[in-house]
Amino acid sequence: MSRKKTMQDGVIHPIKYLHAQGPYGPLKDKLMLLGQFVGDWDIVEAHSLQQDGSWKSSKGEVHSGWILGGTAVQDVWLSTDDGINDTGGTTIHYYDLESDSWSSMWISPNQATIREFVGKKIGKTVVLESRETKRKIMKWIYFEKRKDSFKWRAESSNDSGKNWTVTEEMFIRRQVKK
Repeated sequence: MSRKKTMQDGVIHPIKYLHAQGPYGPLKDKLMLLGQFVGDWDIVEAHSLQQDGSWKSSKGEVHSGWILGGTAVQDVWLSTDDGINDTGGTTIHYYDLESDSWSSMWISPNQATIREFVGKKIGKTVVLESRETKRKIMKWIYFEKRKDSFKWRAESSNDSGKNWTVTEEMFIRRQVKK
């Protein structure tokens, strides 16, 4: 791409080149594992485990789209707890042809967190796994996917995966275009 096409008023604006219209053709079948979630979604119901063992309920939104020539998917998760929009974070997912898996990176400035995941299809679910230490593992699981909804759950283990604790659960529905 020439510098002439990327400059306006002497300033380079690369962000406008982030968005893509759809999946990269030659890898479309593999890309649809997470590409099936591209779109605008409402978090109808979310429950998060708190430090004291109680559960907190909230609502929010997820917006997901193709990026980087259709070779990756980016999603933005927003909480609308108590009517206040919280820019929860963003995940960038790309398919790694060599390992036949997905690499994902969650970035949340509010949580001061960057977490890496490796994802695969396991049965009818999509499972992203992050190993923080040898013993501490986190899973993000997309399950019960239907045309206009899916469920999402986070689980963690502090004993190398022998025991798991559900830390978050969400019911997510596709937004209706108005």
